[in-house]
Amino acid sequence: MRRDKKVLLAAMLGATVMAAPAVSIAQARGETGWYAGITLGQSDVKNVDCTGFSCDTKDTAFRILGGYQINRNFAAELGYHDLGKVKVTGPANFDIKSNAWELVGVGAYPLANQFSVYGKLGVYRGEVKVPGSKATNTDLTYGIGGQYDLSREWGLRAEWQRYGKIGSDDVTGGKSDVDVLSIGAIWRFR
Repeated sequence: MRRDKKVLLAAMLGATVMAAPAVSIAQARGETGWYAGITLGQSDVKNVDCTGFSCDTKDTAFRILGGYQINRNFAAELGYHDLGKVKVTGPANFDIKSNAWELVGVGAYPLANQFSVYGKLGVYRGEVKVPGSKATNTDLTYGIGGQYDLSREWGLRAEWQRYGKIGSDDVTGGKSDVDVLSIGAIWRFR
């Protein structure tokens, strides 16, 4: 084995040995585990080219999610987000519907009185449907929010999240950013 591979292997083993006590402490405190949640909010599609048409770019959005709390500061989430639709009126009337599957990391900072703030960063796989066609793409998503824990099991969330550059130039006439402002609840399986 080459020297640089031995050093890398030793560093990885050292990090694993040092992380084990932190994970054990978090598990003993009940700060780890699975959770599920749902959010409801409003989506706002940015950068829509409505030349010759009138567009309503705001709609209701909802998400279902599941995650694993690694420790009190970090979690990983998988979710499905219905981003609503853009209503286009003019010479022709139609809707542009969009949704996204997302995988995000959540970094939280606990504050006093069961309140915490968090940031999200990850990737999404989005789909945009127009009459007779659809486009899919993958890009970044990020957001910020706050959470209030009602109990060890229940938490309430309020957040803002952006899905960058969803759509395609061919099908939807360009890529748009979608902002979602939402509230929701999570349930921890303990």
